[in-house]
Amino acid sequence: MDIFTDPAQFTDFLGSSVRLAIPVGFAALGGVLSERSGVINIGLEGMMLAGAFGAAVGSFYTGSSGAGLIAALAGGALTGLVLGILNVSLRVNQLVAGIAVNLLCAGLTAFLARQVFGADLGRALVAGFEPVAIPGLSSIPVAGPVLFNQDTLVYLLYLLVPVVLWALFRSNWGLNLRGTGENPKAADTAGVPVFRVRYVAIILSGMLAALGGAHLVLSQIHLFTEEMSAGRGFIALAAIILGRWNPLLAVLAALFFGVCDAAQLRLQFANPSVPYQAFIILPYVASIVALVIFIGSTRAPEALGQPYDRESR
Repeated sequence: MDIFTDPAQFTDFLGSSVRLAIPVGFAALGGVLSERSGVINIGLEGMMLAGAFGAAVGSFYTGSSGAGLIAALAGGALTGLVLGILNVSLRVNQLVAGIAVNLLCAGLTAFLARQVFGADLGRALVAGFEPVAIPGLSSIPVAGPVLFNQDTLVYLLYLLVPVVLWALFRSNWGLNLRGTGENPKAADTAGVPVFRVRYVAIILSGMLAALGGAHLVLSQIHLFTEEMSAGRGFIALAAIILGRWNPLLAVLAALFFGVCDAAQLRLQFANPSVPYQAFIILPYVASIVALVIFIGSTRAPEALGQPYDRESR
């Protein structure tokens, strides 16, 4: 309870909540694009792992956080391409395809990490991003340190949210994307390249989720460990539903889970005699409870989860 009576502790708690929410926020933003096009992206967890591994390898070999970020984006794009081939071209069941991508990324990154880092796996620190205070804004009481004394990737998410909002709801590309998610046959009849739109959406989804994985490596712990995404991709799926497939609301839902994550960490330190597993499940329990409460008031894209076959018209 001290965090509610001590302004410094409260500010630190909110800042930690924002940092912990960023990986989920990136993944949720990517998932919104994919699912708005009609493709369920269960593979967000694997895409985050691919991004984390790419960021670690790129930064490890070059000593540059920028190179790590580029490698993360490449890993996310490649993973998105694989999911696109399975879902769009081969019309594999979207849930099965997403699970396959998660298993592939978990196994492949674990194997390759041992080849790259060897005995130093889990100990090899890499270059990353440090917090950068924005002059003026960072001095605002409470909100300044929380929102404007963060690392580069946090500011990137701030920028991407309005960009994705505009692209999705104010551009012709966004109209085509939403059309393929609601009625792909009608969109195809109107001349929208449904397959291409879905491929682009899935690849962009992979790149955004990879940024979430990159944040774990480049901004939080500065090293790669096996399965370090730790279920955040699945929490992002809950954030998408709670956010009603809206980019801004999905990121705000991710912030809610970030608050839960920060709370469970503080509860662990405040109650060392209690097994830490009792607290670590808090974000996952919160996601389940929130879904149970709000699931009835949400409406998914009409064609979500349905493979499109032009020959079936």
